[in-house]
Amino acid sequence: MKGAKLLLLLVASSLCLSASIGAPQTCPADLDSKCDDAAASGDWEGEFFPGIPKIKYEGPSSKNPLAYKWYNAEEVILGKKMKDWMRFSVAFWHTFRGNGADPFGAPTKAWPWEDGTNSLAMAKRRMRAHFEFMEKLGVDKWCFHDRDIAPDGKTLTETNKNLDEIVELAKKLQEETNIKPLWGTAQLFLHPRYMHGAATSPEVKVYAYGAAQVKKALEVTHYLGGENYVFWGGREGYQTLLNTDMKRELDHLANFLQAAVDYKKKIGFNGTLLIEPKPQEPTKHQYDWDVATTFSFLQKYGLTGEFKINVECNHATLSGHSCHHELETARINGLLGNIDANTGDPQIGWDTDQFLTDISEATLVMSSVVKNGGLAPGGFNFDAKLRRESTDVEDMFLAHISGMDTLARGLRNVVKLMEDGSLDDLVRKRYQSFDSEIGAIIEAGKGDFETLEKKVLEWGEPSVPSGKQELAEMLFQSAL
Repeated sequence: MKGAKLLLLLVASSLCLSASIGAPQTCPADLDSKCDDAAASGDWEGEFFPGIPKIKYEGPSSKNPLAYKWYNAEEVILGKKMKDWMRFSVAFWHTFRGNGADPFGAPTKAWPWEDGTNSLAMAKRRMRAHFEFMEKLGVDKWCFHDRDIAPDGKTLTETNKNLDEIVELAKKLQEETNIKPLWGTAQLFLHPRYMHGAATSPEVKVYAYGAAQVKKALEVTHYLGGENYVFWGGREGYQTLLNTDMKRELDHLANFLQAAVDYKKKIGFNGTLLIEPKPQEPTKHQYDWDVATTFSFLQKYGLTGEFKINVECNHATLSGHSCHHELETARINGLLGNIDANTGDPQIGWDTDQFLTDISEATLVMSSVVKNGGLAPGGFNFDAKLRRESTDVEDMFLAHISGMDTLARGLRNVVKLMEDGSLDDLVRKRYQSFDSEIGAIIEAGKGDFETLEKKVLEWGEPSVPSGKQELAEMLFQSAL
């Protein structure tokens, strides 16, 4: 009996705890916000973040965690305002739909404005919270998936109607705040219909459904003034080649993307179409494995002039590259269009989507951005989420402040390296032999083998200078 009573007591305690976690407060910490009326009407009066001020620049000596130490939006660096170098964006899905759940545990976050539903009323409340967050953060761009901002309906018509209703609210909030989308996209990976992919599904009805969803997402992105549109094919790949016709799937994917290009032009959308490479997860192999693979795909199917690349740093490391490598591969091929600013944990083999806080990594990232002349009309989207254990509303701000400051500090370090010039000079000297007459002939594509053989016989055995890698690393680190 004692055991039974103890079991009943534990169950009751568990239920009470579940109720306390599952029933988040529905009003802000504002006694004048008419909480009862707000709860009854589905509206939210007052602030969503009443204890958070507008985040301002206070400089490196500041000890205020809710202030920028390195990111000074209006400061001019290398001929541009810092905000124009960065073009920061908040990712709606991680920031406002992330709940802390993982494959081994239930959600840990219950934000005060959430009511536990996926209703239109909740979607509207969430959108208003999103815009208040961006205003306080001082960010004027956002990114979204269609299904993150509005709930699915029972039919495509109902789903589109839901999306239109939320988009109208977003449009109104944009006009009030001068905030606009950096990019939009369609979520073609969560719903069970896309378990085999969308553009690469073996089922023609799914392919058509994905096309209809992208059509609507392009229209919405255009209507909201988005500057880009992203394709992330999380399920455009395979789990095994035993049941896969790879050539047919790649052909289908190319046709899908070409149809998107055609429709973009038909509706007068002048934004950039971006492809976001990722090697695997959730598929075992994703067709746009990395930047080089994606470039090859675009070349094969005649799409190179229609698409650029959205490089995500965590995806770069999953593919066995550094983020710097992927950025440089995109840049030198004229494909660098946007950066999803995040990082992974070197001890974990999956896409952890952490905020980038490594100053060295940020400096390398910004060196590519500066060489590229900036990212516009792209920018930096924080495709990053709070850790599962970070559950305070304040943490949303702290994470973004840290990420923004890290990249801003990286930009300042690039300026130091450029002003010093030693690292650039080291690189120049490594290749100075090609500044010769024969080097110019080779670089012009006219260095035939017979001519080069004669030169070797004339010169004899070449002396090979040191690569000076340690010096290069020392010079780089000195700027940090």
